[in-house]
Amino acid sequence: MGKGTLRGVTLAGFLIGQSALAGCGAAPVDLREGPREYVASDYRSVLRKWTRSKRLNTLEAMDNVLTVSSTYESWDFRWAYAVRYADDYRLSIDERKRLLDRTLEETHDSFHFYVALYAQEWKWGDLTLDEPAWIVRLVDDQGNETPPAAVQAIKRPGAVERTYYPYTSPWRAAYRITFPKATAAKPSVRTGAKWFGLRFAGPQGNTTLVWEVEER
Repeated sequence: MGKGTLRGVTLAGFLIGQSALAGCGAAPVDLREGPREYVASDYRSVLRKWTRSKRLNTLEAMDNVLTVSSTYESWDFRWAYAVRYADDYRLSIDERKRLLDRTLEETHDSFHFYVALYAQEWKWGDLTLDEPAWIVRLVDDQGNETPPAAVQAIKRPGAVERTYYPYTSPWRAAYRITFPKATAAKPSVRTGAKWFGLRFAGPQGNTTLVWEVEER
């Protein structure tokens, strides 16, 4: 087989693989608030429901330039997280209530995401630089695009991060990224949006983690 043919087969295989990955969409999420009936053992399934992952590859070098996973810490996710955390730490009933009330209150004004990513070089994964290799934006299908209100680097992820977000690893940089729910009286994600997501963009390309919204 000639080099040209081999390259064509390799490229075709790459594109087929990318198409297959794109077709494996996660189930739509329900953004409604309200009481939940979770137990500690439900946490892993709820984590999977609210977590998205992507790998960005370059066609030129056939190389992976960005691997990113993120959990949207929604009302639903936070309820399951608080139940699991309270069970792990054997919190009292009053402590559990305070934890749950506090964590749910944080969802009213902001979108919160836990992010762990691997870039081609370690420095290129630093989202806190003045000129980062990758910028992140909250986007939706209505054309809205919102920059973060805060990007907090987690310098040394500990037992909590490694256990509750198991895609965290020594090879990934970890962050908590916050977006306002509205800017200048304009919502960051429009009511009725069919999906919202985190878009990572830079000189090596761009990719978006997408959460499709369940129709009501």
